Parts: sequence; C-alpha cells; structure tokens
Amino acid sequence: MLEIITQFIGSTGLSLLNIQQMIMMMIACVFLYLAIKKGYEPYLLIPIAFGMLMVNLPGSALMDEGGLFYYLYKGTKLGIYPPLIFLCVGAGTDFGPLIANPKSLLLGAAAQFGIFFAFLGAIYLGFLGPEAASIGIIGGADGPTAIYLTSKLAPKLLGPIALAAYSYMALVPIIQPPIIRALTTKEEREVKMEQARHVSKNEKIIFPIVVTILVVLLLPSSAPLVGMLMFGNLIKESGVVPKLTDVASNTLMYLITIVLGLTVGATANAENFLNPQTLKIIALGLIAFAIGTASGVIFGKIMYKLSGGKINPMIGAAGVSAVPMAARVVQKVGQEENPQNFLLMHAMGPNVAGVIGSAVAAGILLNVFN
Repeated sequence: MLEIITQFIGSTGLSLLNIQQMIMMMIACVFLYLAIKKGYEPYLLIPIAFGMLMVNLPGSALMDEGGLFYYLYKGTKLGIYPPLIFLCVGAGTDFGPLIANPKSLLLGAAAQFGIFFAFLGAIYLGFLGPEAASIGIIGGADGPTAIYLTSKLAPKLLGPIALAAYSYMALVPIIQPPIIRALTTKEEREVKMEQARHVSKNEKIIFPIVVTILVVLLLPSSAPLVGMLMFGNLIKESGVVPKLTDVASNTLMYLITIVLGLTVGATANAENFLNPQTLKIIALGLIAFAIGTASGVIFGKIMYKLSGGKINPMIGAAGVSAVPMAARVVQKVGQEENPQNFLLMHAMGPNVAGVIGSAVAAGILLNVFN
C-alpha cells in the first residue's frame, strides 16, 4: 500500500515542486490579491498573475513546444498583440484635448526623459544595449509598448519587465502625488486653467492621418504602434463605422488582453524570474517612472513661468502614458488644493501625448538596437 502511495505521489507534480516554484506561486497569489482586493489594474494583472501561477506549477508544460501557451505566446513573441492593443486604445481615446492645446505635446515628450535615464542606468549596471532599452521603456508607463519592445530586443526579460511596467501603472495613484507635491508650490497647484477651445470633427479626423504620415516618415520603426493607435482613433472619429469602433474598444480589447496577459505571465517562471537581475529591473523601472513624472512636472513649471502663470504645472505629471490614471491623479491632487479646480481635460492632453511619445521612444530604441 505504501509503495502504491509513493508511486502515485511520484507521478504527480508534487514530486517535482521546488522552493523557487513555491515562491513564484506565492508572488502570483500576491498579484491576484492586489488585482482583486485592491483593484490594481485587474483587467491585466489577473491574467498575468494567473499565467505566472500556472506556468510555475511543475509538470504543466504549458510553455513547452506543443503546450497551450507555447502557441498563444507566438502572438506576443512576434509582436502581434501589442499593436492590436494600441488599435483598441486608439478606438477609445479622444485626442481632442491634445489638438486643442498642442503645447501639451511637449509635456508628453518631457515625461519620456525617464526612459532614457533608466536606459543609461541599466547600461551602468552591466546590461547590454537591447536589454537596457527594454528596461528603460518601463519609464513610459505603457505596458503594451514595454512588451512590444522587449519581445523584439530582450525576450528573456519579458516576464519581469512586463510585471514591473503594469505594477507601476497600477501604482500611479500612490507614486505620483508625493512627487507632484514635492516639485510644486501650493500656489502652482491651485492654478485654474482656461477652458480649452472646441475641436471640430474635421480636425479630429485629420489628426490621426497627419500624425501617421509625419511620424512614420520620420521614424518607420514606430509604424506598428503609432499606425495602429491612429487607425483605431480614425475609425472612432470618422463616425461611419460604429460597429468596428465598438468591437475594437470592447470585445477585441478584452480578448487580446486575456491572451496577452496569460502569455506574458507564463514567461515569469522561477528560472527566469528569481535572480538579482530581476531586482535590478524592478528598481530601475521605479526610478524611470519617478523620473518621467518629475521631468513632466518640471517642464510644466517652465511652461507655467512662460505663460505668466496660466498653465498648472501639475498637468506635466500626466505626460506618462498611463491613460487615464495619470490625468485622474492630477485632477485629484488639484481638487485637494481647490475643490473648484477641474484639470482632468487639461491633463488628458499630455496624457494622450504620452501614449504617442512612448511609442515614438520605442521606435527610436528599436531603430538603434534591432
């Protein structure tokens, strides 16, 4: 009888379970707790965490050739899923605030400084150029962009980089307010901005076409991300294909999110994840995000001075690509200082500019290192 029990246990995954896999399973459960109980990016964090949990169960062979995730991961590895996510984001994004205030494009660009700061930091810590570029892109606070660039340049780092990117996106309401308050005065935070001008339908239709032509001509490697983002926005603003817009902004978005999340989580096995390199990536990602927020606010202060105090410098913090969370943080901090201050739409300009900025930054890094 004892021999039968021993043979049974030997045929299960229990006999293969090691301490590293147990640690990864605990980490996955922590992420599930944060997503479900705390509401931190649940749509992405739940699939990522569950994919991590499943791949670290011994004997599952999900990522081995012939396994379920082996085939689903092809869409991530080949760079298919992230551009599709950008299409969906474009179909649900209003570029009106950016068109109404083109100066906010500068704030979106300034907030990308964290990407290149982290890139240099990663080089200093001994990472190779393509790896450093993939780590740096975490500073853009754009998960799909981080996944796309990493899948092209450093696929072995996809698990920790994706988890760092989405974790910091989820922690925007915690990370950004202290940085904003530290870099601005009460007087600056109380600044009320004038209502933005009305943007016509024709302007909204022309915008994605012009941006695609200009950006892709200047930086062809950005075409998959910028092109799909603008295509999604064009079908929304055209107003003649509402069913396509609805599918892209809802059904397709959720479908790709499930598959992308599961397969990204499945790359975070114990062997790839539990090493000193991962800790460096997480630390650099946090620094990149903090620097990106700070550089956006600092540039906002410059614009505040140049405009004679008409621009609230806090909107620079929304220049990172975490849409619309960063803009909501600016709105919340502004109303804490003055309940009558409504900055959300003003902050959405830099916020959507940050989406474009992170895609352009990824195109530059891809052009240099691919």
